[in-house]
Amino acid sequence: MKKNEISILGSGLIGSLLSIYLKRRGLDVNVYEKRPDNRKGQYQEEGRSINMALSDRGWNALEKAGLKEKVLPLTIPMYGRKIHDEHGKTSFIPYGKEGQAIYSISRGRFTHLLIDEAEKLGVKHNFGHRIEEVDLRSNELLVADPEGNKEKISSNVIIGSDGAYSALRNAMLKQVRFDFKQEYITHGYKELSIPATAEGEFAMDPNALHIWPRGSFMLIALPNPDKSFTCTLFLPFEGERVSFENIRDEKDVAGIFETYFDDAYQIMPKLKEQYFNNPTSALINIECYPWMLKSALLIGDASHAMVPFYGQGMNCGFEDCFILDELIEKFGTNAWELVFAKFQKKRKKDTDAICQLALENFEEMKNSVADPKFQIRKKIEAKLHSLYPKDWVPLYTMVTFSNMPYSEAFAQGKLQEKIMDKVMSSPLISQNWDKLDYEDILYQMDKAKAV
Repeated sequence: MKKNEISILGSGLIGSLLSIYLKRRGLDVNVYEKRPDNRKGQYQEEGRSINMALSDRGWNALEKAGLKEKVLPLTIPMYGRKIHDEHGKTSFIPYGKEGQAIYSISRGRFTHLLIDEAEKLGVKHNFGHRIEEVDLRSNELLVADPEGNKEKISSNVIIGSDGAYSALRNAMLKQVRFDFKQEYITHGYKELSIPATAEGEFAMDPNALHIWPRGSFMLIALPNPDKSFTCTLFLPFEGERVSFENIRDEKDVAGIFETYFDDAYQIMPKLKEQYFNNPTSALINIECYPWMLKSALLIGDASHAMVPFYGQGMNCGFEDCFILDELIEKFGTNAWELVFAKFQKKRKKDTDAICQLALENFEEMKNSVADPKFQIRKKIEAKLHSLYPKDWVPLYTMVTFSNMPYSEAFAQGKLQEKIMDKVMSSPLISQNWDKLDYEDILYQMDKAKAV
């Protein structure tokens, strides 16, 4: 029987970064990935967004791994949301202060870079190897290779970074007192694209995340280095007039896009072909506990899959790697049960918080951002932050442009939400927002904190 020191299940973004961290600690690392190695071919992962949005937590983890300078050239900064109304007019809402941005990056190119860097360090990758069974009593894996041959592998440590449908989590589900909750939201998504113009330029502003909010549905677009945009259409599966079940042919696709996303439709020459060739995928939220059993651990989406509406799934998973590495540094590589126990205790409340925020932000993105009062609300919060940078930090800034624990940001954000709801209840707020008594708003916040 083969004996491994560390077995990582899944060579996606989180598993690849984690393999780099562990190899840099001098550990022997084997990665098992059910998909083939597609670095030599055109990258395409069925049903998955090709674009990610890197923010401070992700950059922090990459910098610790010595990878920031290698990743940066693959990214495009997005300084805010560009909102498209139904008449094609746009408005811009900055994400943070001037110069603050989230960074669009291709999932495929990013994953390939991390796998390449891991291999340079000596991480062993086993592509096309499916995990058939995990025996948690003996820490053994039953693995099928690309030809279907099966082998038992014993491992000192097993880490499941194999996503929302984790093989390791499925094994843990069979244990006593394992809490598990999965929830599919009513909406699904489909990948589309906007190509570069005939002149080889971007068809829209490349330094923004574009949103077409339409109440119960929306379209978003993120820029790529090849001057294209990756678009994601979010629609209800059923039960609404505009839903996936009601789009049956090319005429239906054209009708929906001409009616609701006409400015995008005019620059999407392959829309109909892409719509029917690309899969419609579901969105899932997963919570479970415990994340560990002896020397086996769940990490990233395997332990806390979230919907993509705060752009934090990857960043949260990278922060998992960063925090786990800190604990290994503190307690060493001979105390895995202690490290894993400390990790889940420290991390669970934070991942619960960001999962909830991601669900709530869906409502904001598809509905609220189109409301002029929402844009005024954001201006008031930005003014408060500029006047009192330490005392009033907008929730989005706490989540995206800091490393504050998600649970603290969540609690602080709820307090600020109550204060802002009162401020926005004024019938004349649209005319008088810039004449507000900002010092009084801060006083109300301090009072709320004291309660």
